[in-house]
Amino acid sequence: MENVSNRVAQLAVSETLAMSQKSRELKAQGFNVINLSVGEPDFHTPDFVKDAAKKALDENITFYSPVPGFPDLLQAIADKLKRENGLTYGTDQIVVSGGAKHTLANVLMATVNAGDEVIVPAPYWVSYVELIKLAEGKSVVIPTTIESDFKITPTQLEEAITPQTRVLMLCSPSNPTGSIYTRDELAGLVKVLVRHPNILVLSDEIYEHINYVGKHESIAQFPEIFDRVIVVNGVSKGYAMTGWRIGYCAAPKWIAKACQKLQGQMTSGTCSIAQKAAAAAIASDASYPRMMCKAFEQRRDKVIERLRKIPGFKTNVPQGAFYIFAEVSGLLGKKFGDEVISNTADLCMYLINQAHVATVPGSAFGAAEYIRFSYAASEEELMEALNRIDKAVQALK
Repeated sequence: MENVSNRVAQLAVSETLAMSQKSRELKAQGFNVINLSVGEPDFHTPDFVKDAAKKALDENITFYSPVPGFPDLLQAIADKLKRENGLTYGTDQIVVSGGAKHTLANVLMATVNAGDEVIVPAPYWVSYVELIKLAEGKSVVIPTTIESDFKITPTQLEEAITPQTRVLMLCSPSNPTGSIYTRDELAGLVKVLVRHPNILVLSDEIYEHINYVGKHESIAQFPEIFDRVIVVNGVSKGYAMTGWRIGYCAAPKWIAKACQKLQGQMTSGTCSIAQKAAAAAIASDASYPRMMCKAFEQRRDKVIERLRKIPGFKTNVPQGAFYIFAEVSGLLGKKFGDEVISNTADLCMYLINQAHVATVPGSAFGAAEYIRFSYAASEEELMEALNRIDKAVQALK
């Protein structure tokens, strides 16, 4: 009688969370593990945001919140989208959820029917294809490589479209690659989408503030497809608020209403205290994200310099986020004693067991010959981790 539902049985376990769990288990056994598997800033939530949460507690804002979010938070989001992105949304077009992952799930469940196709450029974030499964959709994966900076072309997009295509999922800046689409590159994709008016665009912009090349470019800026774009964002990455669990979508009104209807039956409004904290963060001048971004950029440069001295690792220079997505095909097939490194899952297990460094296999992101690791850690930890990886790789024969 222990049969779970088919929808749960077909889901894969999140490999990023699985590696984090493995890291915690080894730490509990007394090993000095450096966890580079999780996508989480190592900064603390800024004090002015925590002060807003404390004020909310003192004012007893501890009751149920409106399903789409408190009006002041919705207004702060609308103001932010106008101020920072040049996008005009009414507060009735915005829905706040329990993190950007929850928001993505809401949007897919609200727009995708059984058998609908969702185009997903790879490498993709681990949960995209699993959330599409939950919505009973079909993932149509467009592969990319390090040579193309992990970005799809208009030709690739056109070739992936069929009469069953419902959604294009786009992530810029990207997890896991750190790649960023320029305005011109987005314009090329928009030209294709204009020819296919039934396709929605789900634009994951959670890494917006971790950008090393200048102004963030949202695909929602193009008026010819604006009424088909759903912008997803939140406060986790830009304001070091991963545990507060606040994400949001800004969307055409009919999609926002559908997400609100779904959320009303699934979770209702998200945490009242976290919402007040998020409102303070989003209404701020973004100086805190800029500070973090500068620190991440310095770490990126040092990590790439060191990584390029390790045999078997090939990397581009990511323009955003805080990940290295390294091509490691040259290490596959090598041995450690009688143990064969057959794939990147084997390599990641080897690194955590022998070097005590947690990374994530590229297979989790739809790119089998790569591994991902985060540089959202101290420079001291990062250099120690890379020294350990170098030593472990040198031991392979």
